[in-house]
Amino acid sequence: MKNRYIASFEAAQIATKVIPQFRAGDTVKLGVEIKEGEKVRIQLFEGIVIARSGNGVDSTFTVRKIGANSIGVERIFPLYSDSLKSIDVLRRGRVRRAKLHFLRELKGKAARIKELKR
Repeated sequence: MKNRYIASFEAAQIATKVIPQFRAGDTVKLGVEIKEGEKVRIQLFEGIVIARSGNGVDSTFTVRKIGANSIGVERIFPLYSDSLKSIDVLRRGRVRRAKLHFLRELKGKAARIKELKR
């Protein structure tokens, strides 16, 4: 049972941010705000959503991309973070699982996910 003040604060945070519908298997492009000294810039991070967890303000999602020299890079983003400026869904993936951690062992063409036809 949450304190009513905390619950109202969390509800206000959720109401201010617009989040598109996405799930595991989708390819997303994220705009992440990076602060370097006094400068602020937005860096793009594009990859496949391999997991979503939590609910409400505490919800997070994990994005995996293949970086330089075929090295996998995973980042966990809080869904309602102030540093997360934009979420664009590029492709919808056709998957049968909620957590796609098996992609960590796959390489190259084996790590592809089919696109969902609508």
